[in-house]
Amino acid sequence: MKLIQRIGYYLGGFSIGLVILAFFLNGKKTSCSYGPESRVLKNINSKKIVFSPSIIELLNNKKLDSADLSYILKKGDINFSDSNPRQEPCGIYIVEGTHNENEAVLTIENCDSIATILNLKFNK
Repeated sequence: MKLIQRIGYYLGGFSIGLVILAFFLNGKKTSCSYGPESRVLKNINSKKIVFSPSIIELLNNKKLDSADLSYILKKGDINFSDSNPRQEPCGIYIVEGTHNENEAVLTIENCDSIATILNLKFNK
């Protein structure tokens, strides 16, 4: 069997496998959260989110929307150097994201069953 035929068979089988995978995984909520940042964000988003009084004040004054906070929690970046994940009883994480083209920094207390948004700072 020539090399070109082997490559053809390989590519044919590989493409059939991709089609089968796309068929079985279509519509399922699968995620590949293997990195530390995506695991922590997934962990925070799976819990009940509680707002501190300062965040509730921002929400009531219409300076911020809860959808903006959830967007930052889904698409933000965790700053592990400023975070304190091993603090007892709840770890503290710093999540950085954008809100209306401004840099937003959330401070989140991640406990066993709830995640509390403690503070929000805007950096321009």
